[in-house]
Formats: sequence, structure tokens, C-alpha cells
Amino acid sequence: MTRLLIVDDEKSLCQMLEIAFRKEGMSVETVTSGALAQKKIESQAYDVIISDIRMPDLTGIELLEHARATRSRAPFILITAVPTVSTAIEGLNLGAYRYVIKTDKLVEELKVVVARALEDTALREDNIRLRREMLRVFAHNNIVRRSRKIEDILELVRTVAPTTSTVLVTGDSGTGKELIARAIHEGSARRDKPFISINCGAFPETLLESELFGYLKGAFTGADTNRKGIIESSDGGTLFLDEIGETSLSMQVKLLRVLQERVVRPLGSSTDVPVDVRIIASTNRDLKSMVAAGQFREDFFYRVSVIPIHVPPLRDRPEDIEPLARHFLLKFANQMQKPAHDFDSTALDALKKYSWTGNVRELENAVERAVAVASGEDRVIRLGHLPETIVGETMFQSTTMAFPKEGLDFEAQLGEIEKKYLRAALDVAGGVGTHAADLLKMSYRSFRHYAKKHGIHLVRTDGTG
Repeated sequence: MTRLLIVDDEKSLCQMLEIAFRKEGMSVETVTSGALAQKKIESQAYDVIISDIRMPDLTGIELLEHARATRSRAPFILITAVPTVSTAIEGLNLGAYRYVIKTDKLVEELKVVVARALEDTALREDNIRLRREMLRVFAHNNIVRRSRKIEDILELVRTVAPTTSTVLVTGDSGTGKELIARAIHEGSARRDKPFISINCGAFPETLLESELFGYLKGAFTGADTNRKGIIESSDGGTLFLDEIGETSLSMQVKLLRVLQERVVRPLGSSTDVPVDVRIIASTNRDLKSMVAAGQFREDFFYRVSVIPIHVPPLRDRPEDIEPLARHFLLKFANQMQKPAHDFDSTALDALKKYSWTGNVRELENAVERAVAVASGEDRVIRLGHLPETIVGETMFQSTTMAFPKEGLDFEAQLGEIEKKYLRAALDVAGGVGTHAADLLKMSYRSFRHYAKKHGIHLVRTDGTG
């Protein structure tokens, strides 16, 4: 049921409005002073608030300010018998929904205004739900994950996306910081406006300034026409400043002014251009340490990191490796029209054990390479299809062990290591014995001897099948 609060020092008017809106099926509360209304707003939630402007203890404008300070989102309707333009403008600037003059048609007019306010509120809530659903779909389709850490980040993204606050996304290179920035944009009211990304470390300072701020004809040699900058082009949307830690101190001053005053000044101009743009920045550097070292402005750091989001490296969320690898396998197999649809157990185990210093980007490149080198008949990706760095690290890990206090059978342990290397070499060689022997820097005769010793059956001795 709709909850309505009516505030007016005329008791008879309160009673008349209460009767009228109760007939509309609403729950109505009335108070005859601003102070009582403040307490009501602090303790309860209302769907609509109607308040007189002129009251003995508190004006309707002051009550409106109090409601907004207490984060009440209820549409606030001001009514008055003595209208003035200045008061109307002040109320609307503070967020009043409507300004209604008391006439003999007040009840009918208020019914219409309240109905529209409720419709607008429902529409706004539907839009918020829609944006959250779009964000969920974007995250589901673009951010492959299984770990709790990434789910927690996406929950934070859903919370901050509808706001206009500046966000700083931190994390190692290749962790997917731009995907997080795009998810924030998709979950905001700006999703139909531009999302523009620029890598601050890819440009020298003078070129970065002209790219960001634009310029007028004649501003410098080669400026033959006026050109709008990236910041102005992002108006209404989101600007993603990748690698913000690479900007110079002087550039940070210019960007700080954009954040503080929401204006840009093109090169060669003496006029500011207002902009409405949300800035999301990212870095793989420790900005706090840079601030301490005088390499990053402290005031700019606090402006750009209102909401910090840290994306952990892939090695700290190993449960994401398998779903990411399978996602990339499907992606590249479809692109290259290859039949590969899965990893064999040895290859998948190698992917899970690898350290992934290059994070998700390195994993994506490794899977792309594996699909590319797989033959047209390979339905699974084997260890031999993976980059040598992954195979080498996996083989090294397979030989490491803790020495038991009770001792061990040295010959038996050496035998196990020999067997692991033989099998790994065969995997890399695709089952070709002569190739496996070459990988182990031994003759095929020696390789066949060790294979027989350890009960490894050789099916293929050369590349003929």
C-alpha cells in the first residue's frame, strides 16, 4: 500500500487531504509542524511527501533539505498559497518533484501529481532493475569466473555502477581490469552513451594532452582544424583511463581539474567546455608508494580512487583457470573452425599448475596457440599443443618433492622421474617416439630402452603413423 505523508500547519487542510487520499486506497499520515515531520521522515519510509512551504517552525524548503540529507528518495511535493518564483526555483533545484499552488482545485491537482510521482518512481525502479539485469547478463557473458573473489567484485560492481563516483581498478597486467570498467558502465544509467578507453602509457605527454582535451586550429604546428578531445567525446558516458599511473605530474593537475570542476579546456582555447563524464581509471602500479615517492599527486590520488576495486592475479584464484581455459578453447576453436572441444587430463593439469605471471591474458594466448597448432583431426588439446614454458614448468614441478624423514628408495625414485619425463616427452611429441627422443636429447635406441624398462608401449616411432 502506498504510504503518504502530508505536512501542513492548517489542520483542516490536512484532514481534507487525508480523506481524499484514503479514498484512493493509500495509507496517509498527517502532521501540522515541520519538526514533527522531520521525526517521521527519520524513522519511517514514505512513497510520497506533500509539504506546505510556509509553516511557523520550519519551512517546506528546510524540510525538503532534511529529507534529502536523510537519504529519503520519496518524491517531495511542495504546496503554497503564496507562490514566488524564487521559492519555486529553490525547491526544484533541491530536488522537489512538483510545486503546486493552493487553489480550490488543490485536491484534484494533487491527485494527478501524486499519481504521476508514483508512476515515475516505479519507472525509475524498473530502470534500476533493468540495468542490474543487463549488468548481470554482461558479467555472465563476458566475465568468466568460478571463484568467490571475482563474485565479490561483481557484487561491488552492481552496487557502485548506478552511482557517478570515480572508480580506480587496480591489479596486475592481464587480470581483466577493462572488463570490470565495462561492467560498471553497462550497469549504469550511462550504458547507452559512449564508453571510451585510452591507454595513458601509450602516448607521450604532449600527444596525450591533445588526445584528451582536443585543440583549436592553429594551437600548434599541424593543428589544421578544430578537434574535439576524448573527454568531450565521452560526454554523458564513461571514460576509462587505463594505466593512470603512467601520467606525468602536470597531466595529473589537468585531469584533477576535470574531476573537480567538470570542465575541459581545449589546447589553444581560453574557454572552458562543461562535460558530464564518469571517469574510471586503472593501474598495475602501487599508487600509494608513488605518492610517497613524489611521483603521483596525493590530491589526484584521492580524487581518482573514491571507490577502489582490486582484481586479484589468476594465481590467487586457481579455480577460475579451468572455466577460463574452456571458454577460450570454445572461442578460438569456433574462430579457427577446429574440432577441438576439450583438454586431455595432462594438458588441463598443466594449465592448473602453471603460475600464470601474465594472468588471464597469458592464458588466453596459450589456448589460442594450442588451438592454432592442433591438427585438423585433433578433438582434444594435449600437452604437446601448449607453449613450451607451460610444459617445462609442469615437468619441473613433477620432479620436485619433499625429502621424507624415514628416507627413500633412491633407485625407485629415479625410475619414477625417468618414467614421468618419458611420458611427458611423448605427450609433447604427439606420441612420435623419434621426436620424443629428440626432445630428451637421446638416441631413439636409448629412448626405446628406457620405454621398455618402464613398461611404456610405443605405438608410433616416427611421423608416419
